[in-house]
Parts: sequence; C-alpha cells; structure tokens
Amino acid sequence: MDIRLSKTAARTLAKSDKRDLIRDKLRQLAAEPLALSANVKKLQDRSDYRLRVQNWRVIFRLEGDVLWVDEIMPRGSGYE
Repeated sequence: MDIRLSKTAARTLAKSDKRDLIRDKLRQLAAEPLALSANVKKLQDRSDYRLRVQNWRVIFRLEGDVLWVDEIMPRGSGYE
C-alpha cells in the first residue's frame, strides 16, 4: 500500500520530534492494518480515521491501495 501525505501533514511531520516513530507506525499500518487496530478509530460523521501515536494524532483515509495522510497534530489540538 502506498502512503501519501498532504503538504500540511508533511510539514508537521518534518517538524515533529516523533517523526521516526510516526513514520514507522504509518508503514506498519500500510503493511498490516489490523496490527494497529487498538490505536485506530473511525471518526464520527466523516470517512476519515484517526491513528494514535503517543501524544500525536494522524488523520488518514484509505482509497484503494493508497493511504492518504491528511493531517498530523498533537493530541488536544482539535479535529476540524
């Protein structure tokens, strides 16, 4: 499965102190989605999902064989 990041997500990931951990979790999610099922949740009233990585949240969606990462944010900053 391919992983694609939005410009905003890529910028946030580059600045994050947990970038290596987040990248590893995204690769793990792309390779075997059920492995991280305890940390993945479908968002209400949206077609997106949320991945928990310590105090960071990754908002993503699946389209065919592509995992689109729309946003990466610190916990508590809100889902807009």
